[in-house]
Amino acid sequence: MTEERKLAKVKISLMREPKFALWQGVMMVGKTRIDDRVPTAATNGRDEVYGRKFVKDLSEKELAFVVLHECMHKAYRHLTTWTRLHEENPRLTNAACDYVINLQLKDLDPSGHYIAMPRMNGKEIGLIDERFRGMHTKQVFDLLKQDQEQDGGSGGEGFDEHDWEGAQGLTEEEQKDLAREIDQALRQGAMAHEKFNGKGAGGMNRELMDMLNPKVNWREMLREFVKSICAGKDTSSWRRVNRRFIGSDIYMPTMISERVGHIVIGVDTSGSIGVRELSDFLSEVKGIAEEVMPERIDLLYWDSEVAAHEEYDTSNVANIIESTKPRGGGGTSPSCVTAYLKDKGINPECVIMLTDGYVGADWGGNWECPVLWTIVGGNTNTAPNGKTIHIN
Repeated sequence: MTEERKLAKVKISLMREPKFALWQGVMMVGKTRIDDRVPTAATNGRDEVYGRKFVKDLSEKELAFVVLHECMHKAYRHLTTWTRLHEENPRLTNAACDYVINLQLKDLDPSGHYIAMPRMNGKEIGLIDERFRGMHTKQVFDLLKQDQEQDGGSGGEGFDEHDWEGAQGLTEEEQKDLAREIDQALRQGAMAHEKFNGKGAGGMNRELMDMLNPKVNWREMLREFVKSICAGKDTSSWRRVNRRFIGSDIYMPTMISERVGHIVIGVDTSGSIGVRELSDFLSEVKGIAEEVMPERIDLLYWDSEVAAHEEYDTSNVANIIESTKPRGGGGTSPSCVTAYLKDKGINPECVIMLTDGYVGADWGGNWECPVLWTIVGGNTNTAPNGKTIHIN
């Protein structure tokens, strides 16, 4: 069997095993090749390269361990996220990344039935240390740095290379595309992981969970969404000439506005929403009122139906928190919102849905306007329509 075929066989076996479903998509990101000049294995965060002799000498279980190891470097975006640490101390940064990954790989298959850390002369050659359990790369780096300052520790030597130079060679656009591709691969993998292993199954450490559920600036994201959709035309500006009249040699200003028009906010008050989640929702509604001051808000509380409908305009929108009266507590069906809007003839410029995201396959069906899904509570679901942001 050639080394190329051996590597392909191992990758296919890993992708077919439910235990490793989380990493299916990441294994497909970038290019994979065998190179006679490479002593072990390496990744630049996108592509993987394996040394021919290295692949030949490894058992299939050991090669499977290495493949997942490289995929985790890619998933955690180690070679772009920790560039500054690498500039400070390359050796400790390499070690810190490996310690995080190898503990997780050991936990994925404790019995060594599918994967096994590479060995040399009967001894494992990868970096692993229980004291780093539950830590992310920066925390491990800080401890290794402390060890080095106290007793000159080197951090240890892993079994693979880290192509920092190759990572730095990626253009800014390539890095953005890679981040999007990795994010999509991880989210698809997370869904496959739950499907095969059950909801709440292990396999994801804190660093990965932080990536799948990034902390975002809610007001900044909301402002970007709403103002890009709800552009009024009550103010003229010469900063951009109105193209409609240029053909007639007439120069007119473009009509713009900083004000936001009519929006609908749908608040999930189903049985799965507790006091804490509802409190979060209401604080975000207040944020909307304070930050973008819409001319009109239709505030809908919904579960399996729209349980309450409150209307606000510029005269009373600032008092939305004090005057609102949430209703609901039943099932969960976002499509009740789209049906309600159609039945009442409500045609907003956009809809903002605040929910915990546990809606099954019901994401409201066909929306007549742009919709922003804001999901709280750690749920990694992404709506198949509109835009989704996850909020801690």
